[in-house]
Amino acid sequence: MDVHLIDGTYELFRDFFALPSAVDVNGQEIAAVRGVLTSVLSMIERGATHVGVATDHVVESFRNDLYAGYKTSDGVPPELLSQFSILEETLQTMGVLVWPMVYFEADDALASAAVKAAQDEAVRQVLICTPDKDLSQCVVGTRIVQLDRRRDILRDEAGVIAKFGVGPKSIPDYLAVVGDSADGYPGVSGWGVKAAALTLSQYARLEDIPKNWKEWHPSIRKARVLSESLFNSWDNAVLFRTLATLRLDLPVFETVEDLRWRGPRPEFEEECRRMQAPDLFARAQSAAANAR
Repeated sequence: MDVHLIDGTYELFRDFFALPSAVDVNGQEIAAVRGVLTSVLSMIERGATHVGVATDHVVESFRNDLYAGYKTSDGVPPELLSQFSILEETLQTMGVLVWPMVYFEADDALASAAVKAAQDEAVRQVLICTPDKDLSQCVVGTRIVQLDRRRDILRDEAGVIAKFGVGPKSIPDYLAVVGDSADGYPGVSGWGVKAAALTLSQYARLEDIPKNWKEWHPSIRKARVLSESLFNSWDNAVLFRTLATLRLDLPVFETVEDLRWRGPRPEFEEECRRMQAPDLFARAQSAAANAR
C-alpha cells in the first residue's frame, strides 16, 4: 500500500487565495474548505487508500516560546482562520483521519506520521503531499518522498539533493543559515543558498564545520567571511536549526490501518448540504462503493 499524508494548512491557504468566494447556507465563507475536500476526494478517487491530513488548528506553537519572531496568525484573514475548524470537522465526517495541531505544528504531525508509517513493512511508499521545504528533511531514499501535487513533482532523496545541494538530514542546518521568511527567522548574515549548499555538502551538520576557516574545503568561496558570520551568530544558528527541526514522536496513530479510508460517515451528507455541495456527498458515496 501507499500512504498519503496531506498538508491541510498549505491546501487551505492555497485554495483560499486561488478560489472565488463561496458561502454556506449560514453565510460562512466556505470556498477553501470545499476546495480541500474536493482535492482529497479526488486523490481517493484516483486510488489513494490510506490518507491522513494535518492542520494547524492554532497557528502559534511551542516554537513561538523559543523565538519571539516566529510566525503567528497576525495578518491572516479571519475568513481564512475561521475555515480551519470547519475543514477539520468536515474531513472527519468524510471519513479521513485528521490531526488538528495546537501545541505542535502540522509539519510535526506529518513528519511523525511519515516515520511511523514507513516502519510498517506492508507500506510500499509514504508520500508527504506538500511543497514545504521543511518536510524535505523527512525524505528517506525512495520510501518516504515528497509530492508537490500542484506541479506533479515527486521528490525522493536524490531529488532533495538536486534541489537543495544537501541531503535530507542537513535540511534543518541548511534552513538555519539560509533562514525561512515564511516561518519568521532570518538565518545567518551573508549565508545564501549557494554558500549553504557548498558548505553543508562537505560538512553535514553545523558542528562538523571547522572553526578555523583555513581548514574549510577549497571549493567553498569566502570561507573567512562565512566562518566569522556563523561563529559570531552561533547561538542563533543553533536556535534556528531547532525551529526547523520537525518532531518525529507525536502520537498520530496506532497502526497504519487507522489511515484506511472506509467511506463517509452518515453526517457527511448534512455537512455537504450545509456547504451547498451535494455533489461531494455523491462522489464520496461512489468512491466508497468502488473501494469495497
